[in-house]
Amino acid sequence: MNEATIRQFLKQVEKELNGNILPFWLTHLRDGKNGGFVGWMSNDLVVDEKAPKGLILHTRLLWTFSALARFLGDSRCEAMAHDAFEVLRRDFWDERYGGAYWQVGAEGPLQVQKKTYGQAFLIYGLAEYYRLTQTSKALAMAMEVFERLEKQALDQEYEGYWEVMERDWTLAAKQQLSEGDLVAPKSMNAHLHLLEAFTELYSVRPVGKVGRRLEELLEIFQRFILDGQTHHFGLFFERDWKWLTRRVSFGHDIEGSWLLYRAAQVLGEEKRGPQTASVSLEIAEAVLREGLDADGSVLYERDEKGRTNAEKHFWCQAEAVVGFLNACQLSGRQEYLEAAWRLWRFIEDYQIDRTYGEWFWKLDARRKPDLSMPKVSEWKCPYHNSRACMETIQRLEMILKERVLNGQTVR
Repeated sequence: MNEATIRQFLKQVEKELNGNILPFWLTHLRDGKNGGFVGWMSNDLVVDEKAPKGLILHTRLLWTFSALARFLGDSRCEAMAHDAFEVLRRDFWDERYGGAYWQVGAEGPLQVQKKTYGQAFLIYGLAEYYRLTQTSKALAMAMEVFERLEKQALDQEYEGYWEVMERDWTLAAKQQLSEGDLVAPKSMNAHLHLLEAFTELYSVRPVGKVGRRLEELLEIFQRFILDGQTHHFGLFFERDWKWLTRRVSFGHDIEGSWLLYRAAQVLGEEKRGPQTASVSLEIAEAVLREGLDADGSVLYERDEKGRTNAEKHFWCQAEAVVGFLNACQLSGRQEYLEAAWRLWRFIEDYQIDRTYGEWFWKLDARRKPDLSMPKVSEWKCPYHNSRACMETIQRLEMILKERVLNGQTVR
């Protein structure tokens, strides 16, 4: 890849963020009937006004608009971030027990369990909002959730965190994030996003107890979650970290590769950084060799019998662009940069919805979009693709600045 191609890559990502992703969410998100933001919208922009509103969507909106407001200096994004914070504080926050409800409706809370995955995203969004606004209430809420997790959701015997707590933070009888997941007391997914959340909390509130937990999460990933032979993450676990499945999620692998290194960077430990960089590269290499389709896109999963699910989910493609760029920066290897560029061209050609805007949730093995999947829902939001754009822009600018194309660091 020459300098002109990298600049083309950079220009296309900037255009996608500013010309498609951001306008879509600024234009279509407001709930004119019930207030706040819509909870569900079809691919062709039909809103379900009665749909419940989910914690994951709203915490990710808080993070996204806070991050975009800082990244772009856009007052519209800042206003949306303020509104997202108010919705979370007013409608989702549990004044009696602390933390946030999983789901709310027009009449109040619908699902009141405290799922670790959701609380992690609450911390993540609040930390970014605090970074933007220095609002003391946001930081206080984030630290309160952190303390609740420490006191109620932390497994003191086997390490790590339980998957689901009841409203009052007692242990739930059924440990399951969603209907599509295994019933399991611990999951990679919850711990990955706790790692992500504690990383950003520590970056704005570098107190010892947050740093210690973040370091312990890095150790948990390397000791229990990551298979050191295959370099893939386990997905679901018994309380004592016995693996419940050998299914592989390529999207989570590549997302985790750069989030692990980001955590090590924020901790700032000289010994931790090189070790985590090595692990990050091993994960990225496994995805590069095993997790890509012939067109350069990221396959969804591989089951325990070795059968591949060739669907193309939007978040996997977004995270892989960042993961491969991170691997390029860590290793200096040109093939990772080329993989990121090839993947971005796949996104441009197939994943972006040129009719209604934003990205299709998923494509089938023949790259045909599944139009039954929503554009907005509890799980469909701008977090993955907007973050990928911001990270890609910053990383490509850094690659250009460091003059990696002259042979000094790229080989």
